[in-house]
Amino acid sequence: MSQKILVIDGDPARGLGYRQTLSAVGHDVRTCDDPAAAIREAVAGGFDVILLGQTSSQCNTLEILRQVKAARVPANVLIVSGDAAVEAAVALMKEGTADYLRDPCSAEELRAALQRMEKRSQPAADRRAMEEDAWRPHDFQGMLGKCPAMRDVFSLIRRIAPSDSTVLVTGESGTGKEMVVRAIHRLSRRRGFSLLACDCTALAPTLLESELFGHVKGSFSGAIATKQGLFEIAHHGTLFLDEVANLSQETQGKLLRVLETRRVRKVGDTVEHEVDIRLVAATNRSLVEMVKVGAFRADLYYRLNVVPMSLPPLRERAEDIPLLTAAFLEHFSRELGVTGQGFSPEALRQLDIYPWPGNVRELRNIVERLAVLYGGSRIELHHLPAELRTARAAGAPAPVPLAWEELKRLKREIVDDLERRFLVEALDRCGQNITQAAEEVGMQRTNFHALLRRHGLKTESKPNER
Repeated sequence: MSQKILVIDGDPARGLGYRQTLSAVGHDVRTCDDPAAAIREAVAGGFDVILLGQTSSQCNTLEILRQVKAARVPANVLIVSGDAAVEAAVALMKEGTADYLRDPCSAEELRAALQRMEKRSQPAADRRAMEEDAWRPHDFQGMLGKCPAMRDVFSLIRRIAPSDSTVLVTGESGTGKEMVVRAIHRLSRRRGFSLLACDCTALAPTLLESELFGHVKGSFSGAIATKQGLFEIAHHGTLFLDEVANLSQETQGKLLRVLETRRVRKVGDTVEHEVDIRLVAATNRSLVEMVKVGAFRADLYYRLNVVPMSLPPLRERAEDIPLLTAAFLEHFSRELGVTGQGFSPEALRQLDIYPWPGNVRELRNIVERLAVLYGGSRIELHHLPAELRTARAAGAPAPVPLAWEELKRLKREIVDDLERRFLVEALDRCGQNITQAAEEVGMQRTNFHALLRRHGLKTESKPNER
């Protein structure tokens, strides 16, 4: 597999020899004979291997190695030294060198050492990832999930990240497709280079082609200067095409050519430039159905769908909802400077019932709203938005709408009950004296008496009543 290698050697001719030997077997090699500049290059990152050759003294070699390690440069280091002393080799290995060869070494020895380092580095990276996940068993590269579907997604990311294969991520809006892409890039050999994203819905076709492929000055109205496209800028890195289903047929054809030839031509240019990128595409639509109706090129679909990855909607991840809810609430509570008290069991049950059409993004936004409005308090069922409170579990019967006559009947019953209680309580307060009761409630005696008759209430007349 191709590796990006930085050769540091005080002899330019010897450095050129290393470059020719390693480039011949597909490695991307850069040479530097100035130790200070070499350290800056190494610290800037992006290299898989740093080959440290002869410098002015053994002390300088050790100093370069120490500075590279102090800066936590993730690259492996291969030292090629003419010093045959065992003590020197041991000292170098103690500084953290991945391998050591005695100079002069053959091209075969050099290639074999690089192969050994590559084989060792991947299991080590896997072990580190496993150790990190052991501390946070439901957290993978910032993504939370413990349901089987998400565990499968995390496992697939680990397997495909080290390769350069094109990945097609599918799933509904809000399921976390961009987070998956970022995880793939962070775990790949290209992590030292750029991850660039392009939303294929944001620009008109002409402008999108300029954004992707670049353009030369004067190629169209407004092209006042030559511009690099994202394919060129992302050289050695990862390019993420979001909502790739929205590409026009013409742009689909140009994208297919770039993927097949690994060469890109700016809009209005006649020269092609070689690009080395890993492409990851995403969509919330079915490209298979679009191919059937002629809305998406079949050949481009097969080129993109090398490694398919489908993300489950949140409604199929019910066991992850409490985990996500707690994490989001903790995050926003910390931002607001309050202590979140969590959700009541009734509120959590209602979150589980809601179908979440906006998926994880919708859940995050709702938890943020609740944290702002009720931060520091326990979030109860009545705090939830109306659309969540009124959601019904699957299979639950829908409420039967009331007929107009039924509604009027219920209203009469309620009013009659209230009127009857009103009359009884007024009479009780006035010792069953109708005249006094009417005066107390502010009614004429005749009207009060009519209400009594209507509700069938009888009272004996007092001697002082006329």
